[in-house]
This record gives sequence, structure tokens and C-alpha cells, in this order.
Amino acid sequence: MSTTARARQGVDGAGSPPATRRGTMTLIVIVACQLMLVLDATIVNVALPDIQRALDFSPTDLAWVLNAYTISFGGFLLLGGRAGDILGRRRVFQIGVLLFCLASLAGGLATESWMLVASRVGQGLGAAAASPNALALLTAAFAEGPGRTKALAAWAAANGVGGSIGLILGGMLTTWVSWRWVMFINVPIAVGIAILAPRFISGPPRNPGRFDATGAVTATVGLSTLVYGFIRASADGWGDTLALASFVISAAVLASFVVTERRASQPVVPLGLVADLSRARAYALLLLIVGSMISMFFFTTQFLQEVRDFSALRAGFAFLPLSVGILVSAQRTSRLLPRLGPKPLMLLGAALCTGGMVWLSQLSATTGYARGVLGPMLLFGLGLGMLMVPLSLAAVAGVGARESGAASSMMVATQQIGASLGLAVLVTVYGAASRDAAEHPPAGLGRAELADHALTRGMASAFTVAAAFVGLVFLVILVTWRNERQWTVTSETT
Repeated sequence: MSTTARARQGVDGAGSPPATRRGTMTLIVIVACQLMLVLDATIVNVALPDIQRALDFSPTDLAWVLNAYTISFGGFLLLGGRAGDILGRRRVFQIGVLLFCLASLAGGLATESWMLVASRVGQGLGAAAASPNALALLTAAFAEGPGRTKALAAWAAANGVGGSIGLILGGMLTTWVSWRWVMFINVPIAVGIAILAPRFISGPPRNPGRFDATGAVTATVGLSTLVYGFIRASADGWGDTLALASFVISAAVLASFVVTERRASQPVVPLGLVADLSRARAYALLLLIVGSMISMFFFTTQFLQEVRDFSALRAGFAFLPLSVGILVSAQRTSRLLPRLGPKPLMLLGAALCTGGMVWLSQLSATTGYARGVLGPMLLFGLGLGMLMVPLSLAAVAGVGARESGAASSMMVATQQIGASLGLAVLVTVYGAASRDAAEHPPAGLGRAELADHALTRGMASAFTVAAAFVGLVFLVILVTWRNERQWTVTSETT
């Protein structure tokens, strides 16, 4: 077989890795897209005060700048993955990237609050089309073995560092230029991805079929209402009427979805994907890990800005150790997996993440960055890379070409739900602990000191629960995971 034929065979997912240059460019394009989508979840955070003043948002409506993206992204993921299976993954990937680009441009040009919220919905829809198909294209381009391990390590690193890069970039753009550039920055990146994708990404052939309309509608409605319920619960408590109603509706619709999928000839999500215990376990562990990770971004950012008086830009740069830890760890993990197998690396990773969260649970109003935040960030970042790479591999291992879109969308949806659920639970814990600390303060505190005390006690309690999340991950891996290495050591030439 010629070199050109081997290169094309690898990109089409037939088993051989892509030629070096083409494979590298394929990886760069896909990972750049995922990084853009992930950092967009946090890049807007530090610009919210400027956005509120510029577009006259009310304090309650301002949250929709974040929530509109989260709900539309999480709600349409399964539909986006299935659309790629039927219409062609590269085509749907490109459509998603272009929709994200246009919505970002519209958001940067918004002159009314509703315009920005509508553009965030458009960004979420674009991300829901692009993200699962990007992952499916990645797994098709690199056959199981060291090549795919390295590619998924880059994917996992992008997911891990995207949040902290978003905080840094958002702080820089808001401080030095304008809040509008947290939206405009996506435009040249998306245009570049759309131009390079046809040249370097050759998706597998389309799978003839038709949309399972009932399954698509029930999946979208069920996931959207579930994410919305978590968002309401995190903001207004678990007793909120709309949150409870959302959970009830979501449970009923998702139950209908399961019944529909059992009967459908071409389901949106083949239930065999979830019925596979190894894959279901990987999804569950990803949910717990992302639920814990969200507290690192959400609460630590508040601590640095509210208690330690960091500027938005300085707070963003304070997360650099987390990004460095993830990048180094993911790279080393991809190299060690073939020799050691996943179990020892994941156990060490879960132990490091747990240690980082336990360390953060000691947070107080007098804790400094160097003494109480830097170390936990490094530990958590190193541990996260060791966990995300093997779990990403396990989630897509052994999946056929016809189901790769569904498997990829399930993996991304799991992480989205994990972030929403984790934030809702941890914010509830934080609120209860903060109120208790405010009602039973130490003697002799002034008003400002009392506020910092209540804030940090709530955060410490939230980090304690987050430590329990990753501690549970450690126990599940220890007790249930066999150190099977076949999906990490498959020869690249077979």
C-alpha cells in the first residue's frame, strides 16, 4: 500500500494512523475547536460586570448570559452526535463551527440584553453540533493504540485547561480592550478551523439512515430541562418550585426517551452503549470528576477576587499552575499507559485530586495564594490529566464507526451534566455552610471580616464534598477496575 493510501486509510478510520504531517494537522484543528468551545464557558465570566453595565442587565437576568449557553449546549448534544452519523460528521462539524462563529459575531455586536442571550443560545447550538462530531472524527482518524492515546490526551488536556485559559483570556480582553472581544475572539479561530477542516479532516462515510424524531425531541427536551433544573437549584435552592418541576418533567421525558430508544430501529443513542458496564462506569466517573472540577473554577475564582482582592486578570493568571499540571500530566500519561495500564495511573490521579480538594477544604479568610491555593491547583491538575486520558479512551474503546457519533455525544453530554449537577450540589452546600457561619460567628469580627469568614467557611464545606466526589472515584477504580491494557497497547500497524 502506498504512503498516500495509508494516510487516507488512517484518516478514514480504517486502522492505520494518518501520515505524520496530516495527522498532526488533523489533531490541531480538532483540538483547537474543542478548546474554543470549552473556554467559551468561562471566558465570559470575568466580563459579566462590564456586560451588565453596557447592556443594562438586571442582576437576575445576567445569569442567562452563562445559562443560555449551558442549556443549549447540553440539551442538543445527543442530537448533534446523531446528525453527524447520518449527514456526515465533517459536514455537521463544519456547520456547528460556522454557527458558533456567526453567533459569536452577533454577540459581540449586541446592543440589547436579549440579543446577547440569543447569541449565546446560538453558540450553544453550534457547540452541540461541533463538539461530539469533533471527538468522533478524532477517534476515526486515529486507530486504537498509541496514536489514539496521544490524540485523546491532547483532547483531554484541552478540556482541562480550557476553563483556566478562558479566565485568563477573558481578563486580558476585558481589561485591555472591551468585553465585546470575549465574543469577537471566537470569529477568527472559527474561520480558521472551517477553512482547514476540509483540507485535513476526512470523515468516515455517512451511515445511511433517518432521524429518530421522537428520540431526538425527547432527548433534547429531557436534557435541557435537567440542566435547567440544576441551574435553578444552584441559584435558588433545591426547594425552588421551577427546579423541582424541571426535574419531574425531565425524569418523565427521559423515561419516555428510554422506551422510545428500545423500540427504534435507528435510535439517537443505541442503548447498548450504556448497557456496556465498562463504558457506563467511565461515564459515571467522568460525571463525578467534572462535578468536582467545577468547584475548583467557581469557588477559587470567587475566593481570589472577593477575599484576596485579586483583579480579574490576576485571578485568571493564578490558574496557570492548574493548566500546566494538566498539560504535563496528560502528556506523560499517554506515554505511560501502554506500559502500566490505566488502573495505577487513575488511582494515583484520583488520590492527587482528592488530596488537592482536601487541602482546599482547609481554606480560611487568612489563607494566602502561595500557601493554600497554589499547591492544591498543582495536585488537582496533575491528577486530572491522569484520570481524563484513560477514561476518555475507555468511553470510546471498541465503538464501531456507526456508533462513534453517539458514543462521543454521550461522553460530552456526561461532562456537561456533571458540571451542572456538581455546581448545583456544591452551591447548595456552600449556601448552607455560609448561612450557618454567619449565624454563629467567632467573637470580635468586624463586618468585613464576618463576610469573609462566612464566604470561606461555605467554600471549605463545598470543597469537602468535592473531595468526597473524587474519593469515590478512587474507590470505584480500586474495587471494580481490572488493569486491562488492550485498548492502550494495540499496535499502530494492525
